[in-house]
Amino acid sequence: QVQLVESGGGLVQAGGSLRLSCAASGRSFSSYAMGWFRQAPGKEREFVAIINRSGGSTYYADSVKGRFTISRDNAKNTVYLQMNSLKPEDTAVYYCAADPRYTVVVKEYDYWGQGTQVTVSS
Repeated sequence: QVQLVESGGGLVQAGGSLRLSCAASGRSFSSYAMGWFRQAPGKEREFVAIINRSGGSTYYADSVKGRFTISRDNAKNTVYLQMNSLKPEDTAVYYCAADPRYTVVVKEYDYWGQGTQVTVSS
């Protein structure tokens, strides 16, 4: 079992930046790959970024590549999502998730945080 709590969301103007954090507790954090996902109103939850257990491998959705950066600190049991050059279409509830597998498939994740709202104004 692992419990996840996101923070750092808010309202920002287009072109601005936000840094999301996801703090984990429970079983060994370094046993899990960590993913960030988002869900806009009326849309399905979608993959944003993933980082492997050690932090040495990352992968991004095309829509955020070059603007978002995922990182982790296993000593602090925390994963981050640095979001730069934000666009109105980035507006969504952002969720972190944990799974032992390195996967971008939403339904394969067993552990989810409660989500944090990100709103980008034009």
